[in-house]
Amino acid sequence: MHVSEIIINFAVYMKSKAVRFLEANQSGERSTFVDDAKWRQENASWLRRSRRVAYAIMDYMQAGGLSRNDVAEKLGVSPQYVSKILSGKVNFSFKTISEIEEGLGIEVFQAAAMEV
Repeated sequence: MHVSEIIINFAVYMKSKAVRFLEANQSGERSTFVDDAKWRQENASWLRRSRRVAYAIMDYMQAGGLSRNDVAEKLGVSPQYVSKILSGKVNFSFKTISEIEEGLGIEVFQAAAMEV
C-alpha cells in the first residue's frame, strides 16, 4: 500500500468517524440560527442604539471602577438586569433611558443617537 493510499484511507475513516459522532450527538430540536439572524436584521436599528447605550455604561463603569452590582444599586435594579442592558439587546423606552441617565449621572440618549 502506498503512502497516498494510507492517507486517503485515514481521511475517509476520520470523516466517517466525525459523521458518526455528529449523528449520535445531534439535537432533536430545529436550529434557530436562521430565525435569530432574521430577527437581528429586522431589529438592527434599535439594536445598534442599544449597544451604544451599553458601551456608554461600560465606559462609565470602567472610568469609575464600578462593578455590575454597583451600577445595579445606583439604578435600583437587579445585577441580572444590568447584565441584560450590557448585552446591548434591550429595547429601551424613553423612561428607562431617563432613569439610567438620572441614576448614573451620564448622557446615554446622546450616545444612542450618534451615527458611527
